[in-house]
Amino acid sequence: MYPKIKNQKFSLRDTTTLCNYIKESKEFIPFGNGRSYGDSAINENILYVKPYNNFLHFDESAGVLTCQAGVLLSEILDSFVPRGWFLKVTPGTKLITVGGAIASDVHGKNHHIEGCFSECVEEFTIMLEDGTIKSVKKGDELFLATCGGMGLTGVILEAKISLKKINSKFINQTTIKTKNLKETFEAFESNKNLPYSVAWIDCLAQGENIGKCLLMVGDFADDGNLEYKSKKKLSIPFNFPSFALNTLSVKAFNWLYYAKAPDGVSKQKVDIDTFFYPLDAIGNWNRIYGKNGFTQYQFILPKESSFEGLSEILREISTSGKGSFLAVLKLYGKANENYLSFPIEGYSLALDFKIEDGLFELLNKLDEIVVKYSGKIYLTKDVRVSKETFEQGYPQIDKFREFRKENNMDSKFNSLQSKRVEI
Repeated sequence: MYPKIKNQKFSLRDTTTLCNYIKESKEFIPFGNGRSYGDSAINENILYVKPYNNFLHFDESAGVLTCQAGVLLSEILDSFVPRGWFLKVTPGTKLITVGGAIASDVHGKNHHIEGCFSECVEEFTIMLEDGTIKSVKKGDELFLATCGGMGLTGVILEAKISLKKINSKFINQTTIKTKNLKETFEAFESNKNLPYSVAWIDCLAQGENIGKCLLMVGDFADDGNLEYKSKKKLSIPFNFPSFALNTLSVKAFNWLYYAKAPDGVSKQKVDIDTFFYPLDAIGNWNRIYGKNGFTQYQFILPKESSFEGLSEILREISTSGKGSFLAVLKLYGKANENYLSFPIEGYSLALDFKIEDGLFELLNKLDEIVVKYSGKIYLTKDVRVSKETFEQGYPQIDKFREFRKENNMDSKFNSLQSKRVEI
């Protein structure tokens, strides 16, 4: 619910009317299912892609699905998990479109093994600023610019994506409880051969307990149980009052969440939704942050400076008292070649903050620390980073800007974010 802007919406249903829309429009931005948190898919004119959502073909022998860009990841799971297939790469929500997954070049709990979503994209078609449709393959410059390009190169229409063979809807999960950031890093590194890992971290812990976490690692079970169906949602019916989420309530939640796990190492068997998509089980969960909305602050630091940088950032957050009960730490593998893709080899921390007085001042301080340690901010979650901070994290930005300008993309495809950081 931040920022709020009045806009005109055009729904994508066929390529003929889309071509006419592009030719007649001054500028717009493609919009999927509204899960980007920030302003990367917001403008006065938005192209609503979700209605363009058919499965087109599935090659069972190769595990390659061809679908339209408005298909949700949840729709893929509902159809293909019972047939023994899963997404090779998935973020922490399944309620995003395939087009949005490509535009954000999303990543998940297995980036250190599988990389970003673009790794499983075999090819896609895209409508350009003049209404022409182009087929794009790996290695093409348009592929490098579009994957992670935040919808600023054109309208993704269809994609071929590789799926992963599985033999269970369950994950064999191991939970490791750590007492500080040193133990957390040691736990990540000793389990880096497992395909999936993610940590919930207590960002309000202080002193010798800074960086304590619950690290969850795991892999698919092999029990043959593929009876998957999305869970029914609970829903938050109204906006919480702004005072409900405060230092005391976050500390109480963090204490309870950390205390629920046994000390040391424990084993669980959990389903796909519990392991990959815990927040999807709660409808309108953003209302917890109140009517002013929230933003997520997600940054990544190079591996060699991650420990020192994260220690400094966690101390700053803890001192501010503006902690998040949703603080997620992940280990990443090597970066890809896409111009604006977020991951680099290192550690990322994502935190949700309610919009309130003093928040942006805190985030500006965190920006300084991120830049100091040669890190970068994730555009998909961002709503306020400065042009200067953004540019220092994305060394290929000039190449991306030049590509946009040469192909007249900057005359049609723009968002509030792209204008703010002058992409």
